[in-house]
Amino acid sequence: MYEGQDPQEQQATAVCHQEGWFITGTDTEIGKTFVACALLHALRRSGLSALAMKPVAAGFDEQGCNDDVERLLAASSLQAPKALINPYGFQAAVAPHIAAEEEGRRIELSRILASHAQLRAMADVVLVEGVGGFCVPLGSTHDTGDLASALGLPLILVVGMRLGCINHALLTQQAIAARGLVLAGWVANRIDPEMSRFAENLAALQMRLAAPLLGVVEQATTPEQAALTLRLPAQARRT
Repeated sequence: MYEGQDPQEQQATAVCHQEGWFITGTDTEIGKTFVACALLHALRRSGLSALAMKPVAAGFDEQGCNDDVERLLAASSLQAPKALINPYGFQAAVAPHIAAEEEGRRIELSRILASHAQLRAMADVVLVEGVGGFCVPLGSTHDTGDLASALGLPLILVVGMRLGCINHALLTQQAIAARGLVLAGWVANRIDPEMSRFAENLAALQMRLAAPLLGVVEQATTPEQAALTLRLPAQARRT
């Protein structure tokens, strides 16, 4: 940050020195793609070009489209080849290692890293959205955590706010730390608007997660609206 800059310019300067973040979650279907899209809009508001990749996606329609991939493409500030955004797409909406085995394919981390490197040359910031939770298998010998380690990016954890989220969030934090990775921040996503004792659960997570809360995402909001309430993580580096 430089003296004389306004806060938005200062934030953009800090992010410029950060190549991106890995978006993970406490489970599947807890809003990783929604939060990634919101962060893309926030980055654009800061004057930065930003892309998001979904290295592994499962569940494609007859037209060869996956909802998560299409949403990330639409929210990005520039267009990139879909083959780079989503190196591995599987038709069946099942765990990726099962889908890969059924299609006789193998998920190679080297291919994902090569795609990521090409995207990094196109934009100021590249977000990488994982599949499912942090430890979802990608094959018999590697999982999503191994992908995050290979990329070496700090992580943003999306916590689906529902009964059991504290345990899921703390176990995910332990798994991230065990890989020697940095948890740069977390987002509370209110996937259950009727969650009992929401404020108390949120406070418990703030006390126990060793990273800043970047914002609370309410239901019935759009990624553009959520971008106004989320703050970007401070610059972080791998330990």
